[in-house]
Amino acid sequence: MKVGIIGATGWLGSALGKGLLAGGIVAPRDLVLLNRSGPRADYHGHADLAWARDVADLVAQSDVIVVSVRPEDWPGLALRADGRLVVSFLAGIGAEELARCGGRIVRAMPNAAAEIGASYSPFWAGPDVSDADRETVRRLLAAIGTTDELAREAEIDLMTALPGSGAAYPALMAVAMAGFMRAQGVSDAIAWRAAEAVVVGGARLLAGRITQAPALLAAYRDYRGTTAAGIEAAEAAGFDHAIQAALAAAADKARRMARDAGGAA
Repeated sequence: MKVGIIGATGWLGSALGKGLLAGGIVAPRDLVLLNRSGPRADYHGHADLAWARDVADLVAQSDVIVVSVRPEDWPGLALRADGRLVVSFLAGIGAEELARCGGRIVRAMPNAAAEIGASYSPFWAGPDVSDADRETVRRLLAAIGTTDELAREAEIDLMTALPGSGAAYPALMAVAMAGFMRAQGVSDAIAWRAAEAVVVGGARLLAGRITQAPALLAAYRDYRGTTAAGIEAAEAAGFDHAIQAALAAAADKARRMARDAGGAA
């Protein structure tokens, strides 16, 4: 299996290339790379890789093509991938538009945790994607974390909004928390460490058991202590509604991007 990555030195493309090589999922001789800036002498510790001259050259050398560029760069690729499996990491570019390239389309939504091999990357497969293709996609995405297959393409927009956001919402919480501490006169360094203790350290308690989050909140409420007071104040201030509004806005943006891409074609 020869895998071509368009956008091989970008955030997600580079993470995928690194994971495929480190995990032995794809041999160096079977990885074909393309980027804007040209070949690199060293790609995650490897020099014996194929760098394509252009998109057509990458397609000619590849069985599977991963498209990992900005959505606005999609039209300029002029991708022709007849008979190839095409895995798109593009938010807001729907399968109907992607299928113009002639390939068998899979849409996947990794996030920034791909960089550390911890991305949750759900995917949706088009109607002409085979079971063998699906297994190939699972192997590729396993290089950067975990995956599930989605039942409907529309769910990709929701995944763009939630797992696709990566560390954005935790970072938003951290900024607010550290800002509160600094406003109370706490030094900068300690304010950030206090926020990290909650956003990073505290979240580890939910790793592997996220469905227990409601029970954890109930336990805090039942204790009737300082954290219960904080939870109640956050809810009264509209915390739940703010998060839901953020996700709805992000999902709507993905849908509008898809409509714009289709209209421009």
